[in-house]
Parts: sequence; C-alpha cells; structure tokens
Amino acid sequence: LDAIRNHSWNRPAPLTPEGEVVAWADRIAYVCHDFEDAVRAGIVSVGDLPAEVADVVGVRRSHQLNAFITAVLDTIATTGRVGMRTAEARALDAFRAFNFERIYLRPEAVAQADRVIELLRALVEWFAVHPVDDAAAGSEDAVAAAVRHVSGMTDRYALALAVDHLGWDPAKLPRGV
Repeated sequence: LDAIRNHSWNRPAPLTPEGEVVAWADRIAYVCHDFEDAVRAGIVSVGDLPAEVADVVGVRRSHQLNAFITAVLDTIATTGRVGMRTAEARALDAFRAFNFERIYLRPEAVAQADRVIELLRALVEWFAVHPVDDAAAGSEDAVAAAVRHVSGMTDRYALALAVDHLGWDPAKLPRGV
C-alpha cells in the first residue's frame, strides 16, 4: 500500500524499502518508455535527448533501463539502502525535465488533454441526466454514479459514446488515447 500511495514524484517518499523500489521502478519505466514512444510518434528524435542524459545512460531504451536499474541495484548493494547513484539520478532528473518540456507540456499535448477533460465532463453530465441506475436524473446520487461509470470506461468506449450520445464529430475526438 505504501508503494501504491507514494510512487509518484509529487508524493512523500515511501516509508518502506519495497515502496522505494516501486517508486524508482515507476520513475525509470515511465521516463524511458515515454521517450521511446515520443520518438516512435515523431514528436522528438533520439538526437534531441540532452547530452547530460545520453552521455550517462545512452539513447536506446534498453541501455537506459539497464543503466538506471544497475545504478539502483549497485546503490542497494553498496549502501544497504534503496537509492540511485548521483550521476544516474541527475540524468533521470534531466530526462524527466526534458520529457515534460518536449513531450508532456508541448502545446499539442496540452490541447489534447484539454479535449479529453472536455469529453469526460460531457460524459459525466450526460450520464447524470440519463442515469445508469435508479438514481433520480440530475441528483447528487446520479452525478456520483455518473462519475463512477465514466471512470471505469475504456478509452475506446468513451470515444464511441461521445459520438453516439453526445453527437461529437469523430474527426474532432481526442487522438492517441
């Protein structure tokens, strides 16, 4: 539970060694995989990766994962504590900063996120007026049920409902979800 609650960079550090391992694994995985996905999508190129990252962990995902994981394992073996060597930890911070600047917060990504939020709100509003259970339309119970219902949808199902129930133009739906 500690690992689940505190694996994010924005949460307090986990209180258990197991939680710390999960936090490091999650950080390493999402930074490396998101970069690889962005390269594949043509958002960034391998050559865009800052030298402070590429020189320490390489530009291929397999090399990056190996370098970061080895840095954690070596730190545990050397110190008996869960952590990461300084060089790799700095590279991971720089990698994360790069991903935020060039991938997550680029204008197209922000616009896409805004469109997804608009879609989710519209679906909740629709299901609050057209409840899936016995709640009275528009009641607090109907809104709560709508939130639960929408939160359990797959992306494809939500997109299909946006077209079927909300009349959204398929060409204007969020992409890449």
